[in-house]
Amino acid sequence: MINVTAKYFAVFREKTGKESEVLLTSAATAGDLFTEVATRHLFSDPMLRCKVAINDELAGWDSGISEGDIVLFFPPVAGG
Repeated sequence: MINVTAKYFAVFREKTGKESEVLLTSAATAGDLFTEVATRHLFSDPMLRCKVAINDELAGWDSGISEGDIVLFFPPVAGG
């Protein structure tokens, strides 16, 4: 188990009611963590339409996460 900080933007922030939270998780990748928080907070956007960054650098969903990482979750951008 590791402690990571999840930061949420736009609709994800609205769904969670918070900008960020510290999580104790067994997730090994950014995708695993997304699945965990999406289930907990009822995110409806598919992971592959969203973006993730780890410690302020864009990352892939298969990127590993480590103790103390800050994982940022961005929902799909609405266009118009």
